[in-house]
Amino acid sequence: MRKVLLACVSFGLAAGVTAGAHATPLQDPYGTWTLQGENDAVSTFKGTSDQYYTSGLRFNWTSGTDNQPKPFEDLNHIILGQGVTRMSVGVQQLIFTPRDTQVATPAVGDRPYSSLLLGTVNLINDTDLSRSVFGIQFGVMGPAGLGRQLQNGFHGAIGDTKNQGWSHQLANQPIFQIQAGRIWRLPIVNLYGFGADILPAVSGAAGDYRTYADAAGTFRIGQGLDSDFGNATIGPGTDGTDAFVATRPVAWYFYGGVEGQAVAYDSSLQGSTARDNAPHVDKTWDVGMIHAGVAVMWHGVRLSYSQNWQSAEFKTQKAGMFNYGSLKLSVKF
Repeated sequence: MRKVLLACVSFGLAAGVTAGAHATPLQDPYGTWTLQGENDAVSTFKGTSDQYYTSGLRFNWTSGTDNQPKPFEDLNHIILGQGVTRMSVGVQQLIFTPRDTQVATPAVGDRPYSSLLLGTVNLINDTDLSRSVFGIQFGVMGPAGLGRQLQNGFHGAIGDTKNQGWSHQLANQPIFQIQAGRIWRLPIVNLYGFGADILPAVSGAAGDYRTYADAAGTFRIGQGLDSDFGNATIGPGTDGTDAFVATRPVAWYFYGGVEGQAVAYDSSLQGSTARDNAPHVDKTWDVGMIHAGVAVMWHGVRLSYSQNWQSAEFKTQKAGMFNYGSLKLSVKF
């Protein structure tokens, strides 16, 4: 995995030097509204039931091209360089639980209960062969993240057993993050309307939620690959990739990719900074992921699904590779 990531990122960095010499991307006057849901129980394979990263919800708006207020346009070009500009604004909720959710006091060495409610503001800059993102995340981790209410409320509504240990969740603390990333779109072949490409990507974030560096590589095959810059999960990685401009009546692709992260800090594992005796586990510094999925674009609608496998995030994590499903719907108007 490391060799593949290094090759993809090196290729992408080399291509990025010449990306500005290519044609300007298509203009897009329409905003993009996105609803995305992730769950460990929603999977094309045998899923889990409320353990580790158990739920993610995201609602996001991405602007059309080059129609932001001038201060945002200027800031975009200062930070990200020349290109077609957009901005995005969104909110997301993430819920984490231990492996055993039916004990009142979670076991030592199991992941702490925690939930985050975050707002995101991103500047996006596109060239013909790259998409760059720079932004901030802000919000709260703890009971104010409403994880207990959403999870146990949903369980109660469907007659399922409520999780028992939420009284031990991490305490409230404010969250502020700075994040940035770039994706390169590198065509390999285009024959009779069918194409293949590679999407190398680098990203990272720093703040009091999660500080990490990320490198990824994705291979795609389908039609209309120049319509977007691939798919993304809610979690770490390049955010702000919802915008698309379909270059044919029906654009679609299958994809597979690998991702590696170097994690310096994760408050949802290492405990709340607001309380010295907060539940915590020892994180692992290296986390790997495998992604596989499909995306379809038709009449201003984009629908995608991905299956995701993730290596252990903390040293006492059990059950091997963790997997979850991610479903995303984007609509332009």
